[in-house]
Amino acid sequence: MQFLLLAYDGTDPDALQRRLKVREEHLRKIDILKKTGKFLVGGAILDENGKMIGSMIVYDFPDRYALEEWLKEEPYLTTGVWEKMDIQPFRLAKHE
Repeated sequence: MQFLLLAYDGTDPDALQRRLKVREEHLRKIDILKKTGKFLVGGAILDENGKMIGSMIVYDFPDRYALEEWLKEEPYLTTGVWEKMDIQPFRLAKHE
């Protein structure tokens, strides 16, 4: 089942530094998901100046519980980078 995650970073002065501090760890975990087919598409949400302020990811997990279990180890969550998050069931359009 596919899920769309929209997550927004904090807006405090240290928010970007918090993100950058754990970004490599986040990307390593995303790489694991890519290899197993659980990461379909995603990237950083930017402000009008090109500064990273959040993330958009489309995951493919068996169910919401499995996704939530994976997210317990997501560095952007465990270190307080993402302060607001929304997860919705999703269906990626197929290209014919």
